[in-house]
Amino acid sequence: MFDKLFEAQQKAGEVKQRLDGINVTGEAEGGKITVTANGNKVLQSIAIDEAFLKEADKEELEELMVLAVNKALEQAENVNQAEMAAMTKNMFGDLGGMFGQ
Repeated sequence: MFDKLFEAQQKAGEVKQRLDGINVTGEAEGGKITVTANGNKVLQSIAIDEAFLKEADKEELEELMVLAVNKALEQAENVNQAEMAAMTKNMFGDLGGMFGQ
């Protein structure tokens, strides 16, 4: 049983590493603001179109940044859940043999 738990920990670590390598983006204002995050929901970069930055007011910029960040984090959450669901499915498939099923 401990072998199965150790294996599950290893798989969780592998999933975390895979998620670190997956990038997702969130955009606002037609791509004038682009936020990139990884599958572990860590922001990697924020890019703002220079021409847009010069003409946007502070409030507009703040609202659009929040929108782009939330879109990126939502995509990261979806990727994260899909990877964790696949790992869980594999774990329960493997654990089913422990109980003679």
